This record gives sequence, C-alpha cells and structure tokens, in this order.
Amino acid sequence: MKLWKIYAMEDYFPGLWHQWYRHQCVAAGFAPYWGCKLHGKTKDFGGWRLARSRLLQIAVGDFVIVALKGNGVGRIGEVTAIHIEDDEWDPLVPVSKDNPTGQMGRRIYVRWDLTCGPDDRDLVVALPNGARFNGGELRPTIAQIRSRTLKQLRTTMNDPANWVGMLSHFKYEKALSDYIAAYPHHLEDGLAPYPNAKVRERVFKDRTRLDVLLLDRKERPVVVECKQGAPTPGNLKQLRWYMKLLAKETARNDVRGILVHGGSRKLRSDVVRAAALAPKVEIVQYHLQVDFAGSSTA
Repeated sequence: MKLWKIYAMEDYFPGLWHQWYRHQCVAAGFAPYWGCKLHGKTKDFGGWRLARSRLLQIAVGDFVIVALKGNGVGRIGEVTAIHIEDDEWDPLVPVSKDNPTGQMGRRIYVRWDLTCGPDDRDLVVALPNGARFNGGELRPTIAQIRSRTLKQLRTTMNDPANWVGMLSHFKYEKALSDYIAAYPHHLEDGLAPYPNAKVRERVFKDRTRLDVLLLDRKERPVVVECKQGAPTPGNLKQLRWYMKLLAKETARNDVRGILVHGGSRKLRSDVVRAAALAPKVEIVQYHLQVDFAGSSTA
C-alpha cells in the first residue's frame, strides 16, 4: 500500500476539488488528443512522462490525498478503480474551444474517508509547519508521499485548529477590510469609522499600512488587521506594531487591536499565548456566507 498526492488545479479549473469530491475520484489531464500516450512512444507535454510513470504505479488499495494550493489538502481516499487508459478518457472539465476533448479525463476512483477531516466539504485542511510535504513531494502534480505516514496525516487532518474555509485560498483581504470599514457594527456593536480620513488611510513612516481603523463606543481607536488564513504569532506582532505606531501618532495610550482571520475557530496554543501578551489583542474569525433569492418579476 502506497500513499500518493495528486494536486487539484483549482487555479486553472475553479471548482475542480468539488468535482472530485462529488464524483468520488481524482484525475489527471494530459489528453491523448495532445499526443500524450499512456503506453509506448509519447510526447512529453508539460512533464507527461514523469506523471505517466507515477500514474502507472498507482494501484487499487493505495491511498490518495488531494493537495490544494498553499499547503492545503482536501480528503484522503482509498483507490477503488483506475480508468486512466487512453480509450477511457472521461473529462471532468467540459469540452471547450481551447480544450476540444475537455480536461482532467484520466480518472482514479476512490472511496473518501469521511471520518478524516472536516465534515463540511467547504472546509479544507491547512497543513501546519512540521506537517507539510517536502519539496520533492509538494512540487509535482503527482507524487508518492514518504515524508508523512497515513496515520500522521489523519491526526493532522482531524485537528479542527487546521480547518479553514476553501475560499481562504483566494485573495479577498481587501474586500474584507472594505466591508468592515463600511459596516463596522457587524464586527462589534458600537464600532464606527474613524472620523479622520487622513489617519484612517495612513501609511506609516516605515511604509507599512494598517487595514482598517475604527472607533469603539468609548471613542478608543481600534486597529483591525485582516488575514485570509489561520492567525499566527507573527500576525499579532504585526498588529501590535501598527497599534504602537498609531498610539505615537495620535498621542493615545488606549489603542485596541482586533485580528480578523479566516482560519479555524479553534486557535493554536502559541497564538492564544501571543494574543494574551500586552497589549492584549482580540481575535475574531469571519465566515463568508452569501445567500441568494429569486427576484420578483411582478
């Protein structure tokens, strides 16, 4: 039994991981249409020969972990069937002008381990330092994992502190800070925009710039820092630096700090300790939710 990593190319094919989840498979591209043959003489388009050699080693009973951008992983699945032959091409990415035979058509069917990782399929696992794949495993689209055991990966994936929203892999910190600036009371009742626009948009002398500056109901300045993923002690250090610079510029000694993040609600112990240092920083998790309703035509 071997453990394999296959990268879901979400940056090229948005929604691919959810397709894999729904169809209970992982998949590779390299269409026969391009001259990428599974056996015999072949073109080496995009590193196909290396990918081919690894695909041919995967066997029923092996395990596959879905890798995502930024040291993230989705699920672990046990291989149940292998349909990677040239005449078995069955694309998950539909046919288009650029891809006349579609994409991601070499399928490896799996049985997802639903006891490992978050229950919500919109959550994924961010591998922390010390639990990540090494460079030789991380870079290729398909790689055998030897640096971590299946048991170690399951332990990491079952820790809620490592669970993050799928969308935390995309860049919308700016949109989040704009939202908080426009609707600060959603973050905390009584918060309001800072009245001095020049201070609110202040770039400090060291060229750093805070995300959002607000006032609370006691008229205290509140520096808000927004992060896509799980908070780190470094993020808290950065926020305290902004608080220190703002306190100096405004001659205030009561500046508050709030770190808003898209990671797990359960914080790591080192982050909890760092947040408790003086001056104390509040940590708030955000959860993105968009609702849709049919428009009235009357």
